[in-house]
Amino acid sequence: LARGRDERMVAGRQPPPDLSVSLELDPPAERVDTAAFAAKQLAHELHEQLADRGLACTRVAIEADTEHGEHLVRLWRHDGALTPAAMAERVRWQLDGWLTASGGLSGGLTLIRLTPDEVKPASGRQLGFWGGAAEADERAGRGLARVQGILGIDAVVTAVLTGGRSPAEQVRLVPWGDARQAEPVTEPWPGRVPAPAPSTVHVPPMPTDVVDANGAPVAVTGRGLLAAEPARLAGEAVTAWAGPWLADERWWDPPAHRRRARFQMVTADGVARLVALENGRWWVEATYD
Repeated sequence: LARGRDERMVAGRQPPPDLSVSLELDPPAERVDTAAFAAKQLAHELHEQLADRGLACTRVAIEADTEHGEHLVRLWRHDGALTPAAMAERVRWQLDGWLTASGGLSGGLTLIRLTPDEVKPASGRQLGFWGGAAEADERAGRGLARVQGILGIDAVVTAVLTGGRSPAEQVRLVPWGDARQAEPVTEPWPGRVPAPAPSTVHVPPMPTDVVDANGAPVAVTGRGLLAAEPARLAGEAVTAWAGPWLADERWWDPPAHRRRARFQMVTADGVARLVALENGRWWVEATYD
């Protein structure tokens, strides 16, 4: 300590080995089937390397070089473990997208490289109730992944529950294949609309009108009190209502500051809606069954 040295020396760790696999193509591949055949070999080689270390790949980076110096990279992720066949399929779809995209490439592919960007301990294959794989789920997954290969990774998304005040904020869209862990709702979220959740969330919200018995727009005071009871919503008589639930968000940031008052309203036609008042305008945020 007197000499200014650390009490404990830093323990060095051996860096993980480079598990990427690559193959040079000579002559350059200009056809999808030629490049896909090479990619299938690489997928099996990569899977064997990972299996020897007790690992499974959940996200793979697909790289390709062209004869004119273009370098292409795309990440593909799977919620489970990528099998050699699944990896080879995704590589084929990606190469097909690159080679057949509008404008195309300036030349043939000279190199293909696969790198495990994310791995996890291999835990075997989850079988179905009768001992077989869930074939329908696998077929659906392959179809969705194929759509992503054509339209992009964000073209197919699934919903994951998360925290938030409005119904739209309580759902996070995740690209198909990405991890879908729901976030625990532990925060109090003042102004959160209570259960039940609406069946349809309108994104963006739909403009509407809420008026009192005299036909004047209904307003909310700075203290969150109604200036008058709502009598009509979008021309329909209001038969029941609850609220307001007040949300005063980011008050410390004037450009992002938002004040909203939400109400649940039922009209004479039997439709229940979640409506919000913001900056003097009414919006339908969601509809209940």
